[in-house]
Amino acid sequence: MDEATRDALRQVIDPEIGINIVDLGLVYGVERDAAVTRVRVTMTTPACPLGEHIAAEIERALRPLEAGRRVAVDIVREPPWRPDMISDEGRRLLGDEPAAQKPPRQAGFLGRLVAWARKR
Repeated sequence: MDEATRDALRQVIDPEIGINIVDLGLVYGVERDAAVTRVRVTMTTPACPLGEHIAAEIERALRPLEAGRRVAVDIVREPPWRPDMISDEGRRLLGDEPAAQKPPRQAGFLGRLVAWARKR
């Protein structure tokens, strides 16, 4: 994914978690051909009700970059999202220090998110 696309997608915020979909690890790929820019994303849970909202935000963010191309968003379920897909910047945005610096039970939001993901 080129830097302009990455920057545009960083403007799309997951409303439940409060950080962008790139650093959250939800963007699985961007492909372009002459007519379409196709973005593959996932949600943090299979039943996430925000898929349509996030897809519309992706289209809005990319439209200025895609002169003459349609933006298509494919929401995929495989591979399923995992908290370890969050980038270092995403972890910083969540206020979490690297695991080596904090005991796991004090890992802040990311620790709670990991614990939640293990339960499902």
